[in-house]
Amino acid sequence: MSTSQFCRVGLQSPDGGGGDNRGVPTYRDEAVVLRTHKLGEADRIVTMLSRQHGKIRAVAKGVRRTGSRFGSRLEPFMVADIQCYIGRSLDIVQQVETLGSYGADISDDYGSYTAASVMVETADKITDDDGSLQQYLLLVGALRSLSRREHAPTLTLDSYLLRSLSIAGWAPSFFDCAVTGVPGPHTVFVPQLGGVVADEVAPPGAPRLDLETLALLGALLEGRWEDAEQSAERPRAQASGIVAAYAQFHLERSLRSLPHVDRHSA
Repeated sequence: MSTSQFCRVGLQSPDGGGGDNRGVPTYRDEAVVLRTHKLGEADRIVTMLSRQHGKIRAVAKGVRRTGSRFGSRLEPFMVADIQCYIGRSLDIVQQVETLGSYGADISDDYGSYTAASVMVETADKITDDDGSLQQYLLLVGALRSLSRREHAPTLTLDSYLLRSLSIAGWAPSFFDCAVTGVPGPHTVFVPQLGGVVADEVAPPGAPRLDLETLALLGALLEGRWEDAEQSAERPRAQASGIVAAYAQFHLERSLRSLPHVDRHSA
């Protein structure tokens, strides 16, 4: 994918052509499509996370009509070079060029599709209008990995969630005590306290993890894929439950797409 830096471009007419050039401000950026909503008979509202302009909500006019020039380029999971002009309430998409055509490959596999759905929902919830370059790059990399079937979808998803939360300031501890800092390994995990904690500060009934699960969680957080790929089914299942609980606690809301994730994907 191109990593070219884009900046605000010149003034053009709302129809995307030269027009009479009356000073309508436009901008250009790279963006990944998070979700879309129907608008009227033929339009869509597209929510995107961009490289430079944060989260963008823009109207794509006529994309639901047969023969639309760029309707398929503005589907969820797609990465595009977009040009928009600034509207009063919503921006308007003028031009779209595909940079990462990940949607079709992801949608062809149920495990990849459900994992990607959680990723874009998380990105939507965890980023504000100012956005985050790190969050953008992480999401694009994760979607590209899913489309190429580089790792099991659940491993890719759990790694994405841990790293996205870490970028947002909620990095979990999987070794030293998250409360006292006492060196680990510790095996009691408490999402509300930031990770594993020493026995003396652990609340009653908190789940205790085995060392294989903790090792997998650490590998997923750090992107050590060779170690993650060698993990067994039981640690993967336990790690996924821990990651889901941790993510939903810190996001302070449920992820609607999470219950649909195919946990049996290879």
